[in-house]
Amino acid sequence: MATPVAGTCTLALTLALAAPAQADFLADSTASLELKNYFITRDYLEGDRDDNKREEWAQGFLFRADSGFTEGPIGFGVDTISMLGVKLDSSPSRSGTGLLEIDDDDRAEDDYTKFGATAKIRAGDSILRYGYLEPRLPSLRPNASRLFTQSFLGTQITSTDIDGLELTAGQLNRTRQRDETDYEPMALNRKSGAYGKATSTRFQFVGGEYHLGKRGRLGYHYAQLEDIYHQHYVGVSDGINLGSGRLGADIRYFDASEQGAAEAGEVDNRAVTTRLRYRLNGHTFSGGYQSQFGDTPFTYLSGTNVYLFSQYQISNFTETDERVWHARYDYEFSRFGLPGLTFMVRYAMGDQASVNGFDGEAREWERDVDIEYIVQGGWLEGLSLRWRNAARRANFTRDVNENRVLLGYTLKL
Repeated sequence: MATPVAGTCTLALTLALAAPAQADFLADSTASLELKNYFITRDYLEGDRDDNKREEWAQGFLFRADSGFTEGPIGFGVDTISMLGVKLDSSPSRSGTGLLEIDDDDRAEDDYTKFGATAKIRAGDSILRYGYLEPRLPSLRPNASRLFTQSFLGTQITSTDIDGLELTAGQLNRTRQRDETDYEPMALNRKSGAYGKATSTRFQFVGGEYHLGKRGRLGYHYAQLEDIYHQHYVGVSDGINLGSGRLGADIRYFDASEQGAAEAGEVDNRAVTTRLRYRLNGHTFSGGYQSQFGDTPFTYLSGTNVYLFSQYQISNFTETDERVWHARYDYEFSRFGLPGLTFMVRYAMGDQASVNGFDGEAREWERDVDIEYIVQGGWLEGLSLRWRNAARRANFTRDVNENRVLLGYTLKL
């Protein structure tokens, strides 16, 4: 797969440099070096003592170089990203956190590298991208919770030519997981074996978001993993000023079923997730209800996150028939003279779920705490320190406690 991508990028770069005017291509170029120092420790509170610990420490380097577009009615450009992950601490008995690539003996590699290149073409307010992609769609949310983001190879076009309307469409052919160096076919997350093993090299999507006034949104998206499943999404969000604060509401609905040859078996899922949110003087209170309907769990690509309000640090609460209540509180400390310091705590509880291989009602809950400080000025401006703590309890799988510490800095070049 690397040859077509490299060839396309070389062609786009050649056309760009050969253009009579290169001001935008060069002047609008950006480059940055992002540093991530990441430590994860996860304790399983039940089961084999020799397999109840995951703990690793790693350093990541991400160099991004994005060009502008050549001048003219059709502009060309190239974006690149280079990644290096370095092991600082790990062992075969503690590997598997998702930070580092591991070999067949569960031993983390000393280092691993990745590279991505994207050719891009602009016409009006429409941009076509080909090659390395990190799409952000209701039907596809790449996992970005480790050193490097899960990525894809494919084609995507986005357009804002129509005022107030954002359109997107495309096709993905392969995926590279966050801790892997090779691309592979895409698969449906199996959810405790509820779906069969099947892969596809064609994930197609199309959709749009319409702006309802200043902050309101109305969206529809469709996606399908060829011969496995297809999924419809409808979402709406808006808000009003209420008292001294602002009240917002979000509703998201998904409907999925098997597609084509149905190689992963039956797919029968509908999900609705809701959130009410109120912001006032640095405080944000939010919460809502979510429910799964149908005979199978929520459908999403293996390795990705879900576009549900139940996407937490450890669990995403997407088992068959599962209903969830969730609540969250955020606070910004700028009112106390500490700009850049934020705090978050959230809690979700799920019940009435059916889990493949478990007899009876499946129940779970999770509590997450997140504290982050970002330096606001001086020569360390942008330096961030983040601590994330989670506790998850369930009657159908092992209980887990987890801590993550992330030190990050981005140097703009």
